[in-house]
Amino acid sequence: MTFPDLWTAIRATDPVEAAGVLTGIACVWLAARNSVWNFPVALVSCGLYVFIFGRARLYSDVGLQFVFIGLSLYGWYQWLHGGAQRPELPVSRTGRREWLGLGVLGAVYALGAGFLFQTYTDAALPYWDTTTTAVSIVAQVLLARKKLENWLLWLAVDVAYVGMYWHRELYLTSGLYAVYLGLAAYGYYEWRQLLRRQQEQTINHPQAA
Repeated sequence: MTFPDLWTAIRATDPVEAAGVLTGIACVWLAARNSVWNFPVALVSCGLYVFIFGRARLYSDVGLQFVFIGLSLYGWYQWLHGGAQRPELPVSRTGRREWLGLGVLGAVYALGAGFLFQTYTDAALPYWDTTTTAVSIVAQVLLARKKLENWLLWLAVDVAYVGMYWHRELYLTSGLYAVYLGLAAYGYYEWRQLLRRQQEQTINHPQAA
């Protein structure tokens, strides 16, 4: 595809996809800034992408948006009241048991749903779609629990999404995930600094921990 063809395709992008891109960027930016307002914005963005992915026949991603809606509601509550004594939830690292449990569930979904989509639907890129979906769900669960490593998973899966959406001619959404790559790197840096400050505060003021 030449640049003029790409520019023409971008200009012809459906307004719904454009709105999904803008709210998606706002959502990830707010999360990187450790703002709880990322969750209500995420609800709007996910609702828009239910429609967008349905038209592109990316059915696993349609289901993913509904999962994200539920996880956004869960994360909204957790960030506000999920601390040890119901205060704001602090940033923390993911434990081995949590990695194992989420990893097994993600693999089961990716393989099982991939087989079903390939066998019984006209889904495009069924296993690629379900694998990125599985990783995204794990990353979103970790985000809802304010686990630092969620950003590392987003970095990995965003690379795959850039290629997949470009292949399905969702050029603006492909560009969105390229922007997400930068935001995920920024979010990881910001949360590492926040975690370090929390740890320093705990050392200096152990009675407040």
